[in-house]
Amino acid sequence: QVQYVESGGGLVQPGGSLRLSCAASRSIFRIYNMGWYRQAPGKERELVAGITPGGTTNYADFVKGRFAISRDNAKNMVYLQMNSLTPEDTALYYCNPRPPLGSWGQGTQVTVSS
Repeated sequence: QVQYVESGGGLVQPGGSLRLSCAASRSIFRIYNMGWYRQAPGKERELVAGITPGGTTNYADFVKGRFAISRDNAKNMVYLQMNSLTPEDTALYYCNPRPPLGSWGQGTQVTVSS
């Protein structure tokens, strides 16, 4: 089973940027479609962005033009560059295959507030 460790979250002001990182424990991750998900308090977990093994990306409408997902298969890493953050982006962010497979990591908290 592949384990995922997310990092890079924090407190940022509206309009700011963060870059999230996700480290996969096994190289088999390289064959997975991967996704970044988020869960805000009182809401269900939702898909934010996805990326195929070859690098094709797709995004939820609410982050299009602001977020960018990327991966480095050689390093077993997936990234999420988040720009123009708003308070509505406040959530716990996770990475996992798309569709989700296996266990979830601890996530990384993103808080957007002035």
